Amino acid sequence: MATLPSASPSCRAHKFGGSSLADASCIRHVADLVLADDAERQIVITSAMQGTTDALVALAKTAASGGHWHEPLTRLRQRHLDTAQALLARPEAVLAQIDRHCDELAALLHAVALLRQPGQAALDRIHGMGEVLSTLLLHAHLRERGGDYALLDARDVLVIRQTDLGALVDWDASARLLADWRRAHPQRRVNITGFIARDPDGFPTTLGRNGSDYSAAIFASLFDADELHLWSDVDGVLSADPRIVPEAVPLPALSYCEACELAYFGAKVIHPQTLTPAIARNLPILMRNTFNPAFPGTRIDADGDHAGRGPVKGLTLCSQLALVCLEGTGLIGVPGTAERVFAALHAARISVVMISQGSSEHSICCVVRDADAQAACDALKDAFARELATAQVQGVTVQTGISVLAAVGDGMAGTPGVAARMFEALARARVNIRAIAQGASERNISVAIDSSAAARALRAVHAAFWLSPQTIALAVIGPGKVGSALLDQLQSAMPRLRERHAIDLRLRALASRNAAWLFEHDDACDWRARMQCPPSAADLDGLAAHLLDAHLPHAVIIDCSASDSVAQHYPAWLAAGIHVITPNKQAGAGPLARYQAIRTAQAKSGARFRYEATVGAGLPVISTLRDLLDTGDTLIAIEGILSGTLAWLFNSFDGQTPFSELVRQAHALGYTEPDPRDDLSGMDVARKLVILARECGLSLSLKDVEVENLVPEPLREADRNRFLAALDTLDAPMQARLDAARRQGCVLRYVARLTHDGQASVALRALPADHAFAHLRLTDNCVSFTTRRYCDNPLVVQGPGAGPEVTAAGVFSDLLRLAGSLGAAL
Repeated sequence: MATLPSASPSCRAHKFGGSSLADASCIRHVADLVLADDAERQIVITSAMQGTTDALVALAKTAASGGHWHEPLTRLRQRHLDTAQALLARPEAVLAQIDRHCDELAALLHAVALLRQPGQAALDRIHGMGEVLSTLLLHAHLRERGGDYALLDARDVLVIRQTDLGALVDWDASARLLADWRRAHPQRRVNITGFIARDPDGFPTTLGRNGSDYSAAIFASLFDADELHLWSDVDGVLSADPRIVPEAVPLPALSYCEACELAYFGAKVIHPQTLTPAIARNLPILMRNTFNPAFPGTRIDADGDHAGRGPVKGLTLCSQLALVCLEGTGLIGVPGTAERVFAALHAARISVVMISQGSSEHSICCVVRDADAQAACDALKDAFARELATAQVQGVTVQTGISVLAAVGDGMAGTPGVAARMFEALARARVNIRAIAQGASERNISVAIDSSAAARALRAVHAAFWLSPQTIALAVIGPGKVGSALLDQLQSAMPRLRERHAIDLRLRALASRNAAWLFEHDDACDWRARMQCPPSAADLDGLAAHLLDAHLPHAVIIDCSASDSVAQHYPAWLAAGIHVITPNKQAGAGPLARYQAIRTAQAKSGARFRYEATVGAGLPVISTLRDLLDTGDTLIAIEGILSGTLAWLFNSFDGQTPFSELVRQAHALGYTEPDPRDDLSGMDVARKLVILARECGLSLSLKDVEVENLVPEPLREADRNRFLAALDTLDAPMQARLDAARRQGCVLRYVARLTHDGQASVALRALPADHAFAHLRLTDNCVSFTTRRYCDNPLVVQGPGAGPEVTAAGVFSDLLRLAGSLGAAL
């Protein structure tokens, strides 16, 4: 590659994108930056003002189709004239130049409108006019501020040739022309038009859309710059598209190879060809933010970042693709099949984004642009017409709506488990992989997936490699006592969980019995303030759809109600991939058919169903039982005090205070349900016992449990006020049972019992004074597991088993365990 001889090493190249030159104030800011640069020599390459190139392309299309192009051209002219007036103290000369260029543009558009089939040279001249105008404005402003800048129209020196591989630079010719130009323009600082060039015959051409980056790298090489700064409106290269992953982080450094991989798959990193001259000269490229110049941005060089930031540096998503597959037993072991596939696609001028072939050689899959899918299918059918006719090839299929997700990083090479982590993250996010490809360099793993799942997939993999927090969309149903306590705990813990454990909990919905509130994520998460907003109808199907619409990798519904109708939605939610966490006993103890449907949906979708708080509030009752059974222990019996309300009542009942008065006190303290009969009936304890029985693999239903109801028969169907007024009728029979127990040296406790053969009962029992259940604290729950291992000395779990705070904490613990199983760093 030829360059100018004897160049100073102190030369810096700057390139500014369209957003950096959007208006007069932006251009002033760009001038501030380049004038503050203390490099001995400097070149500044500029794109068109923001939106100008799109407007020029649209003008050419309108003219070619016979449309009205005069008014849009007038607006474009006026925009540049207004910018000059606002930018320059003495704009007259520049205004005249803008008018001259726009008059030339009008003549070109008039010719296009007449011909209707314009030549490429005319189109290139039209498309490149934006860079001419923007560079003129910046140069004039710098000159007014005392900058000694020369103005270089790239078409005067940069010679390129268009090929199938893109624009190729004639370095020798360009260097000769630049040397001639420099003799007439010896200034140490130069403004240069980006994007545009000339062909070997001297006709204007362009480097293609977004080619100003390529221009900058070419001129940085020609001027022998020691670094190139590419300025835009983002803080360097991000780990993912921030429009899909708002938590994407700027990368401090990339290697040339990593940048190439990311650029090829469509990441808004850098024009892919920009790296060619940079690599040839080992030219460092710095991606900077015009509007945040203090931020160092991303450095791209041969070394990249070796600071141990993990194997995956960034993720990119390429959409609007299709999967074309050639399948057939006649392909197995036949040499040249792949060659014929690629030759057919090349002849049809179709670019292949990704290739996948199994070792069986039964099929070859190619990912192509969606617009090329039918042409690719036709090309392969023509190429394999004979094999299709003889059934050696079964067919050529096309699947549209495909996206390719690529994980890129030099650190992936030689690191075991990278692909496993990626695929596991996709599986947890319920994303199906259509095809897989990985090069021998191991710095890129690409997967073809359905575009409908692309955003969710990108977020899931981004979090899996700890490039961002593990994001979970939440909906909470039932903001009563337990639900309110849980929401308060979540609100308090969210900042800590995000900072310490990279868990990002996003509360997206709340629902009560009659209303629902659907909203976007707010870091403040002031749920009480949110509930002051007008609600919508309590549509639980709509709530679930809203939760999934976020395209976050994981969705969780927390049901803090006691509603059987809410529990009926669990199978559908789990089948849709929504995780369910609940203290609601209706699902675990409800109809056996529904419980089995929940388990089936969970098994098929992989969604988690967690319900620890249904039995022991915050106590690890279910997890302890699960651990015993999963490690091969054999259950003999379970006994337990499973109601904090009944535990308080019978721990407090010593005969000195009437039982009815204790019930009233418990009701006043909030220990009972609004209707104390829900506790005294024993049905709540029976439901908990059914849940434990089903956890043991027993097909038990509520009707199979022998339940002692402590509410007298005449009061069971009475309204609540009548029952509360008639509580005194409980005193005599309860006092008699207490006296009888004391005569035997026993105490009264309401006990649940389950045996290994499915015998289940809940009843008021007289227990010896030295029994473990006889010395509990007032509201403690206590569960005793007698197993083959723990037959002589049962395993006991004991602690507070009632109250909104401890129940909410149990639900929260289930949520954190779920987050850990989804890949959070707990």
